Amino acid sequence: MYIILVYDVGQKRVGKMLKLCRKYLNWIQNSVFEGEITEVKLKELKKYSEDLMNEQEGDSLIIFKSRDEKWLDKEVIGEDKNPINSFL
Repeated sequence: MYIILVYDVGQKRVGKMLKLCRKYLNWIQNSVFEGEITEVKLKELKKYSEDLMNEQEGDSLIIFKSRDEKWLDKEVIGEDKNPINSFL
């Protein structure tokens, strides 16, 4: 499946959440990631994310799911901070 993940966590946890998300997805903008991921890897990512988050301080994680990237139109206006290139 293809997902877009957005997080909002306290300043003390931003670095750890960034590092965690980069293990599973492609960074595209501050606190925003995208990429193909399996159900198992997504469950793993969610579990580790929950361990880092502090809901009492308002931390949140939002995941948008799609069956495939081709079902999603993406338009970047301005600088594409991390263009994803496909290599064959």
